[in-house]
Amino acid sequence: MAANVQDVIMLVGDSLTQLGWEQGGFAQLLAESYNRKLDVINRGLSGYQTDWAIPIFEQIFAKQHEQHHVPQVKLLTIWYGANDAAPAPSPQHVPRDRYKTNLSHLIQMVKSPTSAYYSPETRIILITPPPVNSKQWNIFIPDSPRVFETTRSYAAAVKEVGEKENVPVADIWTQMFDGAGRTEEGCSIYLSDGLHLNSAGQNIVFKAIMDIVEHVYPELDPTNEAHARMQTVFVPWDQVDVQNPRPSLVKRKAQLES
Repeated sequence: MAANVQDVIMLVGDSLTQLGWEQGGFAQLLAESYNRKLDVINRGLSGYQTDWAIPIFEQIFAKQHEQHHVPQVKLLTIWYGANDAAPAPSPQHVPRDRYKTNLSHLIQMVKSPTSAYYSPETRIILITPPPVNSKQWNIFIPDSPRVFETTRSYAAAVKEVGEKENVPVADIWTQMFDGAGRTEEGCSIYLSDGLHLNSAGQNIVFKAIMDIVEHVYPELDPTNEAHARMQTVFVPWDQVDVQNPRPSLVKRKAQLES
């Protein structure tokens, strides 16, 4: 079976991204917001970290010579760190400096004109890992501990990379920590198990992404009438030529309406 898809939003990351398809998840909310305009492709892989993300990205993102024949990635979210921050000697652990280098590498794969994967049409958003409630998580999964302060440091690393690479950052760590009364235990209002997000946490991620779209990438804003809106790929039903429908039912690029 083969299926043509529209231009896309691609989500790459670990289980936090993979679980974005849960009911009320940020990926589901994005798919609803961009319905008929962009498809959402979720490439979150549970347990993965940035060392492993690079060879995966080389296989899921089209090279320059392929991009003319496949849908364009209009928006790319990069969300790692929850596993990179696992304490050594965990196989998931990636030292902080290498974590930053890996994030920059992923960004430059898309942004650098010398990269085989260069895609000037693609807008990028980095997302920080959320805070963890280590006591809750370490009871839930005692063989894979997390440390609150370590995760805070990796969230700060994402912001450092964003500044260096001139890429906007959805700082959900700070938003959740502030919303939790700035206590580790309070973060449980956003967490299902101390590490992964419940619906309240998912909603924060979705809103943080959409806030960046509105203010940094308004050409991708699907709703704000203060900016030109993205057109639907297929015309609204009341624009179909009833007498001769086929010409008016041709697939359109998800370009901006005039």
